[in-house]
Amino acid sequence: MLNTIKKLNIKNFMVLSIAGFINAFGVTMFIIPVKLYDSGFSGTSILFAQISPEFLTLSFFLLVLNVPFFLYGAKKQGSVFTVYSIFAVCIYALSAWLITDILPFDVSTVSPIAGTDLLLCAIFSGILSGVGSGLTIRFGGALDGVEVMAVIFAKRIGLTVGTFVMVYNIILYLCAGFIVHSWILPLYSILTYAAGLKTVDFIVEGFDRAKSAMIVTNHPKEICQALSETFGSGVTLIEGKGYYSDSSKTVIYFVANRFQIGKMKSLVHEHDKNAFIAINDVADVFGVGSKK
Repeated sequence: MLNTIKKLNIKNFMVLSIAGFINAFGVTMFIIPVKLYDSGFSGTSILFAQISPEFLTLSFFLLVLNVPFFLYGAKKQGSVFTVYSIFAVCIYALSAWLITDILPFDVSTVSPIAGTDLLLCAIFSGILSGVGSGLTIRFGGALDGVEVMAVIFAKRIGLTVGTFVMVYNIILYLCAGFIVHSWILPLYSILTYAAGLKTVDFIVEGFDRAKSAMIVTNHPKEICQALSETFGSGVTLIEGKGYYSDSSKTVIYFVANRFQIGKMKSLVHEHDKNAFIAINDVADVFGVGSKK
């Protein structure tokens, strides 16, 4: 217990508080008024709150559904992750309760910001939920117990974590369609899910993602010198061997931003027209020589 407390960071709690409020703001201001559905346990809580007695609120279901799974997954995910996640969900539930029941906002029939425009509500709720979830993930926790449930059970039934979450959400939207006898709202909710997924990627991995290049060449010295002088970045050499040619090859590993890729390819081909270049996305760059 003492070791867990030592690992906790006050900055993380501050960011998690902001993340929980942002998520609650997106759900209560855009989703609930027009009866759309979020993804995961958040969407399940919205559906349960709609079909349950009035005293069983969204905040109640958020805690009842999420907290047990975070506690159950504590051994696999770690105590620090569990503490951060439960804290973020509690802030989310508290903020949702304050906005819907305490603060002077009428979110019972229309969105105070977007009115009854389902498209605007779907997109902006997804973006705000994505920001909240992304910040929570980036600072050590999670806002939805479905992700923990996926980590625990996905492999047992032969699915990846991502597939498990997607299947869960498809089932959720199908159930919502049958229960409310309408497919318009669940279909718009898919837009919310898609916007949220993309936003989470941006928050967790960054808007300006770097690119890594693996360059296989017979002229490593000339290319390395050109890259180093042009971009002022570090270059790593890896010795390799061609399978068919059975000859020695040098692989150059180089990280650049997306605006430098065109120039990088031109420099490489100036010194070796037959160079093989493979380019991949890089989410984060750390260490000596990085510019982040």
